[in-house]
Amino acid sequence: MDETAVLIAGAGPIGLTTAIELRRRGIACRIIDPLLEPPRYAKAVGIQPRTLEVFEGMGVLRQMLDAAIQLRGQILYVNGAEVARMELALPPDIPFEFIGLPQYETERILRDRLTALGTTIERGTRLTTFEQGDEDVRAVLSRADADETVRARYLVGCDGAHSTVRKTLGLTFEGAAFDEQYMLGDVELDWSLPRGYSIRSMHQTDGVTDGVLVCIPLPGRSRYRISMLVPDELASASVGGDNIAHGFESGRKPELSQLQAVLDRLGPEPTEASELRWSSVFRISHRIVDSYSRGRVFVAGDAAHIHPPTGAQGMNTGIQDAHNLAWKLALAVEGDAATDLLASYDAERRPVGEEVVGRTVRSAREGIGADSTDPDYVLQREAQLLIDYGDSPIVAESIDEPLPRSGSRAPDAAGLTRDAVAFDIRLFALLGRVEHTILIYADETSTATDLRELEQLADAAKVAAHGHLDAYLIAAPRADVAETILPLIRDTAGKFAQSYSARQGSVFVVRPDGYLGFARRPASSADVTDYLKSTFRR
Repeated sequence: MDETAVLIAGAGPIGLTTAIELRRRGIACRIIDPLLEPPRYAKAVGIQPRTLEVFEGMGVLRQMLDAAIQLRGQILYVNGAEVARMELALPPDIPFEFIGLPQYETERILRDRLTALGTTIERGTRLTTFEQGDEDVRAVLSRADADETVRARYLVGCDGAHSTVRKTLGLTFEGAAFDEQYMLGDVELDWSLPRGYSIRSMHQTDGVTDGVLVCIPLPGRSRYRISMLVPDELASASVGGDNIAHGFESGRKPELSQLQAVLDRLGPEPTEASELRWSSVFRISHRIVDSYSRGRVFVAGDAAHIHPPTGAQGMNTGIQDAHNLAWKLALAVEGDAATDLLASYDAERRPVGEEVVGRTVRSAREGIGADSTDPDYVLQREAQLLIDYGDSPIVAESIDEPLPRSGSRAPDAAGLTRDAVAFDIRLFALLGRVEHTILIYADETSTATDLRELEQLADAAKVAAHGHLDAYLIAAPRADVAETILPLIRDTAGKFAQSYSARQGSVFVVRPDGYLGFARRPASSADVTDYLKSTFRR
């Protein structure tokens, strides 16, 4: 019987992210997929700023940006007249903006990264069933030529809306289907609308919307992924064998003439569609599991939650599921995880899934941001920059702390300097994002005694984390700490102190997924080591 630490079912972006994050930490894994070739659909096309932060840590940011187009905003038309224009402008402290990239390109880049880490996808291999015990999961894999039983420490189901892992695990998948069916096409449009702007064009009669056209920019000249309601001749009552009406409908491909007919009726200006790369009919449901894990088996991405594509939340949410889970699995495999660390995956990510499902359903019916009068809040929420784990069992309690608090996304900060580096650096570029990172702040009042205490705090934290922790001293420009034995980073521009509300003795622990597990101003060594016991074995 073959053995591996982690078996991953599904080689889409969620499974690939899981595998990459495990391999970056030296964890053995196998990743399987029943498809002999990767799909060529531009299914998910929007990548959020928060996901770009994840990709930076994974080592694929440059490739993603090279292949993408910036999404600059959305123009809304009603009955051919422009009625609103939204700019996708984020605060200046956010390092990345929104990009558009076909899902198959995202997957290609992730596959290349995984291959460079020494792991390839086992294609034509399907998970048929599994059983789990106290120590392992025994899974049966089927290929065209033979079956195989694999013993794995853990199993992760990234196998989509019709997940075998979810069904075998016996998880519920409550929700419902939308009555509407949509057709999608990847085409070029010869119009004069500004590059990088999504187009939403509606037709209304007596205030009631009876037609919608959505065009999302893709990389390339005049290229868009367009979606619209299906004409009657393509509509179908079929919802598939498992009654989960979500995903592409096989065998029904709109022709260019059918897409053109809708463009003629709903397009904000006359345009001719050409270069049809692919097309399909798509159905939408909204569902979420009752638990993201049972025992040694986990689900992520569409296997755990499905919902309307409004706001490009689906793939991004799934990638962040995988990013949250993988570092915890790595610690568990290495024997350095606290007893309940893996349980925090469900505790942290299922509330996010529930919120995304509910919000995208409302947005599909009422429009993005209909629930708020604050456009900046709406934009940061859609960018997935406001996710918070403050209620997590592995996050330190915030004791009347200023922002950012434990559980929130760690802010980036520019204008940092260090010896032997000629140019300024960003905080996120400093972080290794494989291990935890402790950031200890010293200001101008710091004394030699203070410095020794801060160094001792860092040493105690490393012991409590069993070495899975990088430590940095972040110092104000004139702090007298040049003799420190810790790696020294100067907050030359003062932006770290501003972004973190830092003062003498402040301590921040940044998790590998970029969230603050701990934030105190100041903190004692006991405070830090007590917090670390929730993540690392004692």
